[in-house]
Amino acid sequence: MPRGEEGLFRRVDEHARAPVRIEVDGVAATARSGDTLLVALLTVRARLRESEFGDGARAGFCLMGACQDCWVWTAAGERLRACTTEVAEGMHILTSGMPWPNPAS
Repeated sequence: MPRGEEGLFRRVDEHARAPVRIEVDGVAATARSGDTLLVALLTVRARLRESEFGDGARAGFCLMGACQDCWVWTAAGERLRACTTEVAEGMHILTSGMPWPNPAS
C-alpha cells in the first residue's frame, strides 16, 4: 500500500476469523474468511477501482449486487461483483486494465 494511503474500512471485530491470502493488482493482501471482495479490498485500500467512464474513484454503491459499481476481474478475465463474491485463498484480482464491458462475460 502506498505511503499515506489507508484502507477506507476499519476492522473493529472478528479478528479471529481465519486469514485468507489474495493478490490484488499484483500486491499480496490478507482478508478474513467470510469477507466479500469489497470488504477485503476496502480494508487495505482507499478505493475499489477507477471508473471505466473516467469519473474517478469507485468504492461500491449499493453493497448488495444491484448496481454496476463494484466490478473487478480475476486474472483469467472473469468479471466479479466485489460486494457479493466471497474471498477464496489464492484469488488473483485485477481492478484495472481489463476491457469493460467485456463482451465475452
